[in-house]
Amino acid sequence: MKQRYGVVLILLFLCSHEGVAQKNISKKEDKIENKKARLEKKAEKLALGKFMITPFAAPGYTPELGGLLAVGGLASFKTKSTDTLIQRSSVPFSFAYTSTGAIVANAILSSFWFKDKVRVFGDFWLKDMPDHYWGVGYENGFTTPKSDSTTAFNRMWWWINPRILYQVKKDYFVGLNIDYNFTQGSNPSPVVASNPNYIQFNDKPMNSGIGLILRYDSRDIPVDAREGFYIDGRATFYDKSLGGDNNYQIYLVDYRHFQNIVRPGNTLAWQVKTRIGVGEIPYGEMSQLGTPFDFRGYIWGQYRDESIFFFLVEYRHKFLKSDKQLSKHGAVFWAGSGTIFNWQAIEDNSNRWLPNVGIGYRFEVQPRMNLRLDLGFGRESSGFYFNFNQAF
Repeated sequence: MKQRYGVVLILLFLCSHEGVAQKNISKKEDKIENKKARLEKKAEKLALGKFMITPFAAPGYTPELGGLLAVGGLASFKTKSTDTLIQRSSVPFSFAYTSTGAIVANAILSSFWFKDKVRVFGDFWLKDMPDHYWGVGYENGFTTPKSDSTTAFNRMWWWINPRILYQVKKDYFVGLNIDYNFTQGSNPSPVVASNPNYIQFNDKPMNSGIGLILRYDSRDIPVDAREGFYIDGRATFYDKSLGGDNNYQIYLVDYRHFQNIVRPGNTLAWQVKTRIGVGEIPYGEMSQLGTPFDFRGYIWGQYRDESIFFFLVEYRHKFLKSDKQLSKHGAVFWAGSGTIFNWQAIEDNSNRWLPNVGIGYRFEVQPRMNLRLDLGFGRESSGFYFNFNQAF
């Protein structure tokens, strides 16, 4: 009898264990099916060119803003769902509040229209922040100590910069650059208040410019290029007759090259860029090294002068999944050097060169659109950046 009870108990245990195992397998299968359904729905939306948005909320840090909490997202869409010659347009946007009390908002548009005959890009920024101004030139940026009594002031800045391009021939574009920007300081420290450029231009904060763009662009995907190259030349003229307070000119040449190496997903990218200012340029419109899109790791605005020149080399690596397909995860490594200078007195400049190196992580939140985390290092400075899409 005892043996019979023992057999029954064993059978009951095995049945219950099999039931639990079957239930776990069923849950796992449900998860796989749900994930598959979500991916199929996402793929269908992409194929139909429908609007998609990836929201985010995350902490961050930059040298000039300190710690911050940012909310925003990456929106993408096709301007015409049936147009097979255009790629998806994108608008990453964010709003941040920082530990210094700064408020920062921005949106960056990349859009494609009418069978790729027309491309419209735009930068839209607003900053109301406690800031620092070291003056103009390398020596001021390097030797002036950052403090409340030497460099501190409050800065209100906004920038509206739409760019409209027309494709005259495959990969060849001509376009219009429209630039409205405003920079005004308040509560300056004694050293800032006595700075000649600050005195001359702080009461003339508005700048209005219009210019010509000539561009060659053979990149496969502009926001995440893996092959092709890009040459952009601009001449923009700022004049009181356009509604601004100042007269000056900005000339820009930007060259970028992208090359697949070893296997798909591994990209070697490099950039050479110069921005040359001519005329009486306000301190807010000086060329600056140290933005989230070039020399990551420097304080944005510490090194400024009428003109800049820099080069960057960046290796972008996409990791593989177990089936050897590209995963959503990637890493980057970059190095470069650059300088700021006065073009009209270049023979008298020492042209000190600033180094820049860094590492970063990429996560593909939408096809060929990445969340970007970068840690950059400069001369006696470093910074951590949270953005969308590649730096260049």
